[in-house]
Amino acid sequence: MPDLTLKDGDGEDTSLSAVAAGKPLLVNLWATWCAPCVKELPTLDALAGRGGVPQVVAISQDTATPDKVRAFLADKKIGLEAYQDSEMGLSSALGSQILPTTVLYGSDGKEIWRFTGDLDWTGAKAADLLKEAR
Repeated sequence: MPDLTLKDGDGEDTSLSAVAAGKPLLVNLWATWCAPCVKELPTLDALAGRGGVPQVVAISQDTATPDKVRAFLADKKIGLEAYQDSEMGLSSALGSQILPTTVLYGSDGKEIWRFTGDLDWTGAKAADLLKEAR
């Protein structure tokens, strides 16, 4: 898991390891201008509300202010916290050039798998992928 600083929904500095706190973490890189990202956000939000799944963290790669990202999520009625990496350091660290990109980290902080492109995170394919969380 990359050791980078990002902003939480309150605009405070945090890191993936602090958010994970030793538990599996599903990290989604997205942006407000990315149509496939916006399409999958409601399914990530629905997944986050379920029990027995890894914590879901959607991290905006927008250079806009944190207020604009929060407003965007509120307008779309997405309840996920507005994490932001406006420097796109996480995309660089992961070598990710396509959004959305979703990475599952195990409780040990190691990457288990990576999915590029949008996915219905409430569907059968996602359920199969999430079985690998540990």
